[in-house]
Amino acid sequence: MTLTFLLNGESVALGDVTPTTTLLDWLREARGLTGTKEGCNEGDCGACTVIVSDETGTRPLNACILLMPQLQGKALRTVEGISGPEGQLHPVQAAMIAHHGSQCGFCTPGFIASMACAHLNGERDHDRVLAGNLCRCTGYAPILTAARAAEPAAIPAWMTQDRNIIWPEIPSGGPEGRGADSPPALLQPQSADEAARLYAAHPEATLIAGATDVGLWITKQLRDINLPIFLGGCTDLSTAEVTDRDMRLGAGLTIARLMQTIAPYHPSYAAMLRRYGSEQVRAAATLGGNIANGSPIGDNAPALIALGATLHLRHGDTRRQMPLEAFFLGYGQQDRAPGEMIEAITLPRQPDRLRCYKVSKRFDQDISAVLGCFNLTIEAGRITDARIAFGGMAGIPKRAAHVEAALIGQPWTEATITGSDAAWAQDFAPLSDMRASADYRLCVARNLLMRHFLEDQGIATSVLEVQP
Repeated sequence: MTLTFLLNGESVALGDVTPTTTLLDWLREARGLTGTKEGCNEGDCGACTVIVSDETGTRPLNACILLMPQLQGKALRTVEGISGPEGQLHPVQAAMIAHHGSQCGFCTPGFIASMACAHLNGERDHDRVLAGNLCRCTGYAPILTAARAAEPAAIPAWMTQDRNIIWPEIPSGGPEGRGADSPPALLQPQSADEAARLYAAHPEATLIAGATDVGLWITKQLRDINLPIFLGGCTDLSTAEVTDRDMRLGAGLTIARLMQTIAPYHPSYAAMLRRYGSEQVRAAATLGGNIANGSPIGDNAPALIALGATLHLRHGDTRRQMPLEAFFLGYGQQDRAPGEMIEAITLPRQPDRLRCYKVSKRFDQDISAVLGCFNLTIEAGRITDARIAFGGMAGIPKRAAHVEAALIGQPWTEATITGSDAAWAQDFAPLSDMRASADYRLCVARNLLMRHFLEDQGIATSVLEVQP
């Protein structure tokens, strides 16, 4: 393959890079750009944060789980490219010095990259922006002070160069075959049609969109990915279409864009996604990847199931659809044939009744112990319909069918909530693990329904607010 992108403003063309090489390894070992650090090597600590731009915008990404083909046709800026061409300090760099935002300095390049990207984009919610960057010695107060101090500074001219690129001028590269009798070493389809044909022809291949999960297969499990199909060029998989009847979400839609799309219609869902990974992870991870992963603690599935989502699958030119809850058959098992890919998810347009509650040990960047989503219809004080789904309560994301049945037709009262207690054990037999015990999970699930009721009565229940 020929891989072409911009690195700190200069064109790079590579013809011999292994597709599963991470950007972090390439920067440090092939280019000697060691400012980008390796910390966790799994996308959690942010020490490896870099800035990536394309025609859709500029975002921070974790270099440790970003695979080289994902840079095709993009502009990359590392910490070495954040200072000016004559060595001028970026405003966030100067602010970090002035406000003593660095001690050992190991995490500092990642903080600088995240802060410089936020400064470029005009972001002011520094708690959110920096949630994916960890510091073990300085403490966050001086770092946040530095971020706030840099807000009014003008954006340096060199930081806007990547946005002024005419993107089609960066060559698209393309796959090169191993030989007439073998599949190509790398596949980079440019449309959903092409991706579907390739995957049907090579069902042994691995689809890669954001690589926030597949990246860990490589860095932590040391697995060989023999035939990756990179979906980054399939822009038609990344669309969101909203009509009077439904909302169609492409499988390639990033979690960051999903948050923006869903917020006007179901703000509780969007607020929950704010806690999905970090800024860097949300900018790369995709909706389809989160669903196809099949994890029982994947945060999107319960919300989508509660909203009555339909899953659209495709094998070559053959398409089928099913209710999303039917896709999950058992732990690690999904109703997806070899060579069949997720194309989209659709949601029926409906009044916003959805409430999503994520329970985890940390507020930011943590895996859910329990995630409950409630979509109840209340008419004249009575529950006329209910869709309730949970993650973390079974081997799959699962509806609370018995609880729903116990609620429908009953008055929307505290007595009805407590009267449904016995139904929870009929729906769920959760496991005990390092995140929570089975008893804790069942207790929390019941309490989340009560929380929904209390919130609906106007009672403040936010765990982020301290009241006297």
